[in-house]
Amino acid sequence: MKPVDLIKPYFVEKRVQILLGLASLIIVDLLQLFVPRIIKHAVDGLTAFEIGRSELLRYALYIAGIAVLMGIFRYLWRLWLLGTSRRVEEGLRNTLFDHIQTLSAPYFDGVKTGDIMAHATNDIQQVRMATGMGLVALNDAVLMGSAAIGFMLYINIRLTLFVLIPMPFIVFGTRFFSRKMHKRYQDVQAAFSDIMEAARERFSGIRVIKSYCLEAKEAGKIEDLSRGYINRNISLVKVTGSFYPMVMFFTNLSLAAVLFFGGRQTIALTITPGDFVAFISYLGLLTWPMMAMGWVTNLIQRGRASLDRISHILDKRPEIVEAAGAVSIKGVNDSIIFDDVSFAYDSSAGPVLSRINFRLGSGRVLGIVGPPGSGKTSLINLVPRIYDVRGGRILIDGRDIRQITIKDLRSLIAFVPQEPFLFARTIRDNIAFGTRSLSEETLIHATQMSALLDTIRSFPEGFDTIVGERGIILSGGQKQRIALARALLTDRPVLILDDPISQVDFETGAVIINTIRSLAADKTIFIVSHRISAVSFADQIITLDKGRIIESGTHDELMKSRGYYAITYRHQEIEEDLGGV
Repeated sequence: MKPVDLIKPYFVEKRVQILLGLASLIIVDLLQLFVPRIIKHAVDGLTAFEIGRSELLRYALYIAGIAVLMGIFRYLWRLWLLGTSRRVEEGLRNTLFDHIQTLSAPYFDGVKTGDIMAHATNDIQQVRMATGMGLVALNDAVLMGSAAIGFMLYINIRLTLFVLIPMPFIVFGTRFFSRKMHKRYQDVQAAFSDIMEAARERFSGIRVIKSYCLEAKEAGKIEDLSRGYINRNISLVKVTGSFYPMVMFFTNLSLAAVLFFGGRQTIALTITPGDFVAFISYLGLLTWPMMAMGWVTNLIQRGRASLDRISHILDKRPEIVEAAGAVSIKGVNDSIIFDDVSFAYDSSAGPVLSRINFRLGSGRVLGIVGPPGSGKTSLINLVPRIYDVRGGRILIDGRDIRQITIKDLRSLIAFVPQEPFLFARTIRDNIAFGTRSLSEETLIHATQMSALLDTIRSFPEGFDTIVGERGIILSGGQKQRIALARALLTDRPVLILDDPISQVDFETGAVIINTIRSLAADKTIFIVSHRISAVSFADQIITLDKGRIIESGTHDELMKSRGYYAITYRHQEIEEDLGGV
């Protein structure tokens, strides 16, 4: 798709408003063209001493009436044309947001949030300006410029030809500068993205910055980025700053030609004083179209550069796609099987998981343990297709999950990530996220199961407490339990828990583990934990190391094997005993 194709649908949708707006704009331009004719008759009458107060009043009323009509139609074209540009802005922003949500996790692993935000704000604003005021300036440059030249030719052809001599220089200059503008606008927009990302990151991490007394250092980094942004803008200004004076220079040359040659023709009575004044008025009207050529070039180059950047994102295709003929499923009746599964985040890097094989029956619990970086989180991310396997397959009830509709697959799964994300809303909103209707009893039950109810009741606003950005007012354990309550609120057949008790004390952790054990008969559960005791009740436990399963079995079987699981379990048991002394 060409970048310009992104805005075509909105022009088609608003074609009636655009036509009415252009008609109003044309009427305004035509009305402006009649004013010099009125002035011509007034001046000719005055120089010939042929008009009195009544005629002057009539000419004045004509101009006042034209001013009123211009005001009305100027309001209408602004309403319709600028309103259309706002629709383009809305549509592009919605399209961009909708598309970004379809992109897979690997895309977000390699892109900056600030860059996306710059696309959704500054770039779309530039496109709006190009489709709104750019359209207006283009119409004025073509219509008013052509009409003004037509009236000038009517007054005196020879004088008009003198005026038009500089015009080719403006055209060639515009083409020369527009190429340079486009590249430098792209550089400016890229620099803006870098500043937005840097500012976002530092505002999010302001508490860390302050705790290490690094305010001055981080301010210096922002200052360096700002200086780079300014330098790129200065580079752009060198182009635009040369372009506008060029237009004005040639416009003033035209005015000089009119004063010299037109003045001589007026003295020689080749044209009347009224024609001379009207001609200068038309030249004044022609000045704006000539300037508008520069402005419209400026706007269009900005809009084009921004549209190219937006188009670049919209051209990205999601890596996780739904297969043709994907089927719908409603539950897990038999088992989930990992069949020789391998995975890597980057095809050029080594595998994160290699030859993973196990079978987890419906209503059973799988515990996953292993040292940091062994691939535990990567493994569970494959089940809801946050990432796709690179080799082998994952089966649910004998069917490859890539042959199941993505919506149905993920609707089977309640997921508690290792780093819970909370929105800057209330506790109630965060727990009920994705749930359309929620009774107070259901909410209380979910928070009881996640050992959170007493904590919430201790807050003055209870469930209506605003948690702040990313849940900043809450402790890590409280955020973790809100995420767990969110997962337990939805009755889904598969529950995936990534280290659900890593940030809570042993007593609270024990309550949560008992809750998970009570669910084991009704749900198929994956539980990752660095705290080995949290998975000791599991029907099956696997230990990962360097992306491979190095041991598998029940708690008793693994304790007898004296491998990683048994050694770590005993070490943690000693730590817990010492902690309770």
